[in-house]
Amino acid sequence: MPEEADVVVIGGGIAGLITARELGRGSLRVLVLEARDRLGGRVWTDHRMGRDLEIGGTWLHWVQPHVWAEITRYGLAVTRGPRPEEAYWLAGDDLRRGTLESFMDLIDPGMRRLLAGTMRWIPRPDDPLSAPDLAEVDRFSVQDKLDELGLSEEEYRANEAAWVGHFNAPLQEGAFTGALRWTAATAGSWHLMHEASAVFRLTHGTRSLVSAIVADTRAEIRTSTEVRRIEHTAEGAVVTTAGGERISARRIVVTLPQNIIGDLDVSPPLCAEKRAASQEKTASQGVKAWIRVRGPIKPFFAYSSADHPLSVVRTEYLGDDDAVLVAFGADARRISPDDREAVAAALRVWRDDLEVLEVTGHDWMADPHSRETWLMQRPNQLTRYHRAQQRPEGVLHFASSDHANVWAGFIDGAIESGLRVARELTTELGASR
Repeated sequence: MPEEADVVVIGGGIAGLITARELGRGSLRVLVLEARDRLGGRVWTDHRMGRDLEIGGTWLHWVQPHVWAEITRYGLAVTRGPRPEEAYWLAGDDLRRGTLESFMDLIDPGMRRLLAGTMRWIPRPDDPLSAPDLAEVDRFSVQDKLDELGLSEEEYRANEAAWVGHFNAPLQEGAFTGALRWTAATAGSWHLMHEASAVFRLTHGTRSLVSAIVADTRAEIRTSTEVRRIEHTAEGAVVTTAGGERISARRIVVTLPQNIIGDLDVSPPLCAEKRAASQEKTASQGVKAWIRVRGPIKPFFAYSSADHPLSVVRTEYLGDDDAVLVAFGADARRISPDDREAVAAALRVWRDDLEVLEVTGHDWMADPHSRETWLMQRPNQLTRYHRAQQRPEGVLHFASSDHANVWAGFIDGAIESGLRVARELTTELGASR
């Protein structure tokens, strides 16, 4: 006979752990099944290069309400990397050098023009589809709208590189509505959006948030337990794991990322919209690399362009005789975060005076449990699939940062999504408090 539970949560990332924590407060038996040998999903603090590095999701901010509530709840400390003293960027083949302020001044006119219609198209970021004619603009890529501005080459390349860093994708593949959604979440301010998405992090790593949530839940959690099949009816569902275990549940919560949810064997199948979104994949397909260089150095940041394997790099840690940089590129196929020679060559676009000591990272695109980095949608995906991705299918419910409303793709979005689904199930199942 199958093992029995009230709710099985598939995936032990932030969305799954929040769902389990909330549901576990009542009389329900909640079981979390995580395929990896660790919890956290696409957030992962690992000790490398003598530091606790964020291999996946990292940044958060007080304008992200759900994650900031968790920080307050658990008393977690927040910090930031060193402020850049130098800035490097490209104007065609020419290298420019200046300050953070001079770079921000350079991109400001283009950013303002590009995002001028933000609050017209996304008037309520908590309801991203509230504009009835949103499909008119959802068909465009960021590249499409950037090309309309007629910027000088230096302005164009600087703005392009900034958005490649945000999207972790080639800009012709990223939906313009992705840029609008991020900026709408900061009431139309691109400066605040930039800060909210790339500056502040947890002092003791995202592992401190994961550990706090786990310590606060009554749910049973099993790692190294991959789910292979879900059979569901109007009354309940049976989950079959890779090890052959069968678990019967009244409700199932699926937290798999967009790029792999379509690979899950579900009978009857998931709706056409969920499967289509998974088949199309997200636009995000990039790489995050950590680079330790010989020091001392002044903290800096640098932008190149979409044509280069690494588009963004900046200093995150300073030591007495070394420094650790974090870098991003638009296409994981173009550079491996573990290839020291390739990473060193990419750095020479800006700096030929840095000695690269070691590099590290994780290929999220090759990871069978993600096959994506953070969510950035392709044109038309928001208006075609967003509601269907959130919508329950009988006893199956869906929680993921990939289809959160406000900060989709962020830790905040994962928490928002987990809270929403937990509320749905608490109402459905009449869980006692």
